[in-house]
Amino acid sequence: MAWWLLDSEINGTMDKDYPIKDDIEHSKYWYDYDRNSPKEKNDKLLDLHIQARSPYNDGWTQQAAKEKLEKEMTAHYFKYHEEEILKDIEEYVSSTYRGHYTGDTHEYRNVQTLDLMAARSLASGFCQSNILKYGSRYGSKEGRNKKDLMKVIHYAMLLLHFDDHYGKPKMPSGNFEQMP
Repeated sequence: MAWWLLDSEINGTMDKDYPIKDDIEHSKYWYDYDRNSPKEKNDKLLDLHIQARSPYNDGWTQQAAKEKLEKEMTAHYFKYHEEEILKDIEEYVSSTYRGHYTGDTHEYRNVQTLDLMAARSLASGFCQSNILKYGSRYGSKEGRNKKDLMKVIHYAMLLLHFDDHYGKPKMPSGNFEQMP
C-alpha cells in the first residue's frame, strides 16, 4: 500500500486515486474529538497558571499573569451592558456606607438604621418593602431615575443577606467588635 501511495504522490494523482470524502455518514456512536476542542484554551490557561505561580517570575510578571488568568477564568458572556451595570452597582453600594443614616456619636458611627432593624428581625420585611417602593416609583418620581433601580438592586442584595442565602454572618452587621 505504501508504494501505491508513493506512486500516486509522485505522479500527482493522489486526489484522484484517494479522494477525501467530506460527507461521511457516521454511526450514532462516533464522536469527533477535534470538534470544539478545549485543548488550545486549556494550553493557554495552563501557561497562565504556571506564569502566575512561578517563583522565577518577578512580582510584576506574576501579577500580570494572575490578572489575565482571572479574566480568562471568568465567563464574560455579557450582552446587555452587564459589566458596566455591575460596576455602577458596586460604586453605588459602596457610596451608601459613607455616613448614610448612621449614628451621630463616635461609638455609633458604624451603626445604620438597618442594623437596628436586623437586631429586631425586621430587616427582611424592610428590604422587601423598599424593593416594592423603589421598583414601583421608577418612571413616576423624577422620571426613569437610575438611582431608583440601584436602590432596588441594593435592597435585593441586602435581602439575600438577611434571608441567609449566603449563610449566617460571622459578625453583626454594624461591626461592633471592631469599633475603636
